[in-house]
Amino acid sequence: MKTKIFHAFIVIAFLGLYQLHAQGSKEYSGGYKIKFNENGSKYLRIISWGQFWGQYNDNVASNVSKTGFSIRRARVLTFAQLNKKFLILTHIGLNGLNGTNLSPIGRGDASQVFFHDFWGEYRLGKNIHLGAGLHYWNGISRMNNQSTLNLLTLDNNRQSWSTIGLSDQFARHIGVYIKGKIDKLQYRIAVNEAVENNLQATAAPTINGAAVYAGRRLLGSKDAGKTYAGYFDYNFLDQESNLLPYKVGTYLGTKKVFNLGAGFFLHPNGSVILDSNNNLVGEDVSIFAIDAFYDAPLSDDGSAITAYASYQTNNYGRNYQLGTTYATGGMLYGHVGYLIPGEAGKTRFQPYASFNTRSIDAIDDNASRIGVGGNIYFTGHHSKVSLEYAHSKYGTNDAQSLFTVQAMIYL
Repeated sequence: MKTKIFHAFIVIAFLGLYQLHAQGSKEYSGGYKIKFNENGSKYLRIISWGQFWGQYNDNVASNVSKTGFSIRRARVLTFAQLNKKFLILTHIGLNGLNGTNLSPIGRGDASQVFFHDFWGEYRLGKNIHLGAGLHYWNGISRMNNQSTLNLLTLDNNRQSWSTIGLSDQFARHIGVYIKGKIDKLQYRIAVNEAVENNLQATAAPTINGAAVYAGRRLLGSKDAGKTYAGYFDYNFLDQESNLLPYKVGTYLGTKKVFNLGAGFFLHPNGSVILDSNNNLVGEDVSIFAIDAFYDAPLSDDGSAITAYASYQTNNYGRNYQLGTTYATGGMLYGHVGYLIPGEAGKTRFQPYASFNTRSIDAIDDNASRIGVGGNIYFTGHHSKVSLEYAHSKYGTNDAQSLFTVQAMIYL
């Protein structure tokens, strides 16, 4: 039965992708560009993408289906420049729409399209820009600034998006940022508002208990209203673009990149604890990371390698733990992928593996996840199928296994 389900997922994904691929073009360069002058320096670019999942999970209750379908992401992004000094970006969409959170007439929370990004930017100098709005110029690591258009793995390492729903709205803060380049060093630094109604909007600390991420709500915006973030990466080989904040997952052998990076996130009094005298005490949230990224062709046969590794320390407050996603402790993450030799413009194959291990202070134990999968490219990242088997374990809990097939298209 499991084999039949697996085959059904593969057939559905491939049929969907081949139909979409027939509408594509090998000369496609990404997005639809509307030029407002002859040389194209004044323009509006429109990008749209969707990711569709089929999953098999053997670790569910007896009355729950082991198979399911969902829309992982449905997005539209536009950005425009009327001259080289100004840029405005708008990004809307939804995430994780499935049979459980669909609503009868499309008005439920999960059904709603919302702003992921909306910011404006002004060029202060040749390689320095100042911006403001709901933005994705994050700190910490490359993975916390990851694009979802060109991932190597099926999806991003979830714990690398380290503040989603705690201090921000889906990895975006409202604030101001400055970004630029100094020779081969790229940087992004931001000062932001912390969200008040977060994932712990109804949680309350207990006497001598674990910290709760509720500093702004319980202590006020004066003492706990701002966050500070930054990320710096040195580009040793080919220079990456920093026009937009979204970091590329794999270049499929089209660039030779080797970067070393370091970043941080600080939220003074972001969390709170309750002392033995029943007094609220603020706990500073601090996250630091170092990482390395390598992506390069291996020879003239079209083969290429992509590798990434990061080490991150997470301090959300005393013994902080929220589900199996967030916890005070440390994290080591890495992935590697190999693009099998082949001709550009034709179907390509890229197997990969990923590994995540975390120390969890609250349970005095570790969590781990291993992912093994591959990408099948029809038109690069614009039309592909991804498959992944993941095995994860959290402390003494039973191990979980999950198989996912993703069909993706972006125009």
